Amino acid sequence: MISRGTLFTISAPSGAGKTSLVSALVAAMDNILVSISHTTRPMRPGERDGVNYHFVDQDRFIAMLGDCAFLEHAQVFRNYYGTSRHWVEEQLAAGSDVILEIDWQGAEQVRRQLPDTVGIFILPPSRKTLMERLQQRGQDEAEVIAHRLAEAREEMSHFVEADFLVINDIFDQALDQLRAIITCQRLRLERQEQVHSILLQDLLS
Repeated sequence: MISRGTLFTISAPSGAGKTSLVSALVAAMDNILVSISHTTRPMRPGERDGVNYHFVDQDRFIAMLGDCAFLEHAQVFRNYYGTSRHWVEEQLAAGSDVILEIDWQGAEQVRRQLPDTVGIFILPPSRKTLMERLQQRGQDEAEVIAHRLAEAREEMSHFVEADFLVINDIFDQALDQLRAIITCQRLRLERQEQVHSILLQDLLS
């Protein structure tokens, strides 16, 4: 029997290493997918539409918003981001676990609609490390980096709203912790009862 998948939100300040960790997590585990958000921000070098994001203009985004097409949406650094409601529901119903890489505001929206969502927050080991990681990415101007650092304290204060907290100091250790969280949720009684319903009936008959 196919059991419904679990929806995970993973939030972190820019530079905490969230995207790298999620990419490694998905590569290391089966039956887990990352939602591809819609966004109005410009495509960066090396990105592809439908792979990194679904890139749309603002008029298209607003029209989709009016059609209630998004499970959550937010405006971040003057750009809009949104998660397809239909795609997420379709994957969960098929038994796949789904990860949403979103900020704390989006995670809050999702949890209001889907209370069973599991929230994970990733933090850097220090503010100094956070600044160094932002500078090493080489993607943003100094002004943008300064703005992200100024916003980081407020963002990080929302870790208390998550179910799990991971400190990304040693990458492999943080990855192992994320894998443990996913595995833990898959072993919850209600999910195991669905997956092994035939076995349980046989054992208890």
